[in-house]
Amino acid sequence: MGLAQSRQQRDHRGGPQAQEGQALLLPEVRGWPAQPLVMPLAFNTHPDLSRGVPGEPAMEWSVTPTGAGLGSGSTAHGRAGRQVRLGTQHPELSRAIRGPYVVPMVYLSPSQLQKVGACEVGDWQGQFQEDGFLVLEGFLSADECVTMQERISEIVAKMDVPLHCQTEFSTQEEEQLKAQGSTDYFLSSGDKIRFFFEKGVFDKEGNFLVPPEKSINKIGHALHALDPVFRCVTHSPKVQALARSLGLQMPVVVQSMYIFKQPHFGGEVTPHQDASFLYTEPLGRVLGMWIALEDATLENGCLWFIPGSHTSGVSRRMVRAPAGSAPGTSFLGSEPARENSLFVPTPVRRGALVLIHGEVVHKSEQNLSDHSRQAYTFHLMEASGTVWSPENWLQPTAELPFPPLYT
Repeated sequence: MGLAQSRQQRDHRGGPQAQEGQALLLPEVRGWPAQPLVMPLAFNTHPDLSRGVPGEPAMEWSVTPTGAGLGSGSTAHGRAGRQVRLGTQHPELSRAIRGPYVVPMVYLSPSQLQKVGACEVGDWQGQFQEDGFLVLEGFLSADECVTMQERISEIVAKMDVPLHCQTEFSTQEEEQLKAQGSTDYFLSSGDKIRFFFEKGVFDKEGNFLVPPEKSINKIGHALHALDPVFRCVTHSPKVQALARSLGLQMPVVVQSMYIFKQPHFGGEVTPHQDASFLYTEPLGRVLGMWIALEDATLENGCLWFIPGSHTSGVSRRMVRAPAGSAPGTSFLGSEPARENSLFVPTPVRRGALVLIHGEVVHKSEQNLSDHSRQAYTFHLMEASGTVWSPENWLQPTAELPFPPLYT
């Protein structure tokens, strides 16, 4: 099963409703295979779910319908409450639970994840297929986030970037071609850990105008392979379980980035599709996993999406120029003008994971707040039956072929 499912396959409406505090066991979802759902949906977790339930194992759940004592539970773009509340014993989660509910995944051990039966795949996978993105709150614990932040601080402290490699990162097309496409430092970063800087952080002589640790836009693109901390997170049982629940058969990791979104001047990321830069044939084989290591808010530059925009193909492509050509990349096609009203904000809490379809249009605004918005993100490709475009700027190398996700 790939990343594309028809709406007919997701026709799972109807069925009995749960009452507050009542366990519910429903039939399996029509049209979906009875594969285990090893990573349940988390969607805007209510504060009541941030605490464990004393004396009760994490697999004891009950369904709470919208508005029944847990507050609105709505996301910023108005999706109604989708909640599961810990506390009342549920006989088993081997059947479908109607409706996309919040599940605090931080309480699930790997063994518990394997015990989650065919929970309604259509609810959250269907939501992902319909919107092209999905929020999984509580994917990482606070301690796991801190470990990654501490490790990146160690990497930054040892940063030594030659003057001619001080590349400013941009998502504006002309600036991309000038600042990235013309430098081998960017084009050869797919199997290395390299540093890319915010605009305006250097003077004419290349000296930092701000503290070096505040100057970095992102670090890429092989943290997942070359650093043990990020490799452990990328290939963790939770990530592998999530990929399996999406039906990925042979996922490989193509790139990874640590994004800083610095306070006061963290750069805007203009509307784009990841497949513009990570193109495959057929389309629909690239999946982004974006993990918030700090709260992502409207003020500090959370992600914005156009729901459903992943169904119209790719509007432009960044392609690598022939060897020896300058600039090193060019664009085919162009981004169409899009109404701002089409975008919905997606603020998330620290530890949340956002699934991003390779063709969904998304962006983030400049961070003018006092708080950074750090995130770790990596991209998977379903390698089975997929051709990675030889024109992509990012190419596997003999030193680092795209590593399989499953270990």
